[in-house]
Amino acid sequence: MADLPQIRFSVSATTRPIRGEEKDGEAYHFLTEEAFRTAIAQDRLLEYEEVYPGRFYGTLRNEVDRSSAEQPVLLDVDVVGALNVKKQYGAQCLAVFVRAPNMAVLEERLRGRGTENADSLQARLDKAAFEMSFESSFDRSVINDDLEVAAAELIALTRSFISTFDHA
Repeated sequence: MADLPQIRFSVSATTRPIRGEEKDGEAYHFLTEEAFRTAIAQDRLLEYEEVYPGRFYGTLRNEVDRSSAEQPVLLDVDVVGALNVKKQYGAQCLAVFVRAPNMAVLEERLRGRGTENADSLQARLDKAAFEMSFESSFDRSVINDDLEVAAAELIALTRSFISTFDHA
């Protein structure tokens, strides 16, 4: 974000509990399941998914409605959400699939966080394996093997994409 100051980050909504020092409106918009379902019913979500039973994640429309060619918005969403956004915005959206080099590395990273029990770890690994099957549906793919290299690649892709709107 520091390298692309014109971009605004979209804060996602979720029903999961706050972890550690997270603050509502910064890490996520933390909603109750009832409030999330109300937002769905009122069409206030651009995309959403029940990622795990009772755990919803989504993008509030007002987070994206404030974007423009001069101030684009960055979304950090799951695969289903990204493909739903891409379907709605087409060429105005760059969909980048970011992945670990392989499942073993992903498992090591998740274990290293210390935030997962055995069941939640397996659920996340199963979901990641499923999501990897959609990689070819994205505009571009970045392998997060070395964080600095992956970040530089993502920044370059984003700059290139944004520049197409500077001349439109």
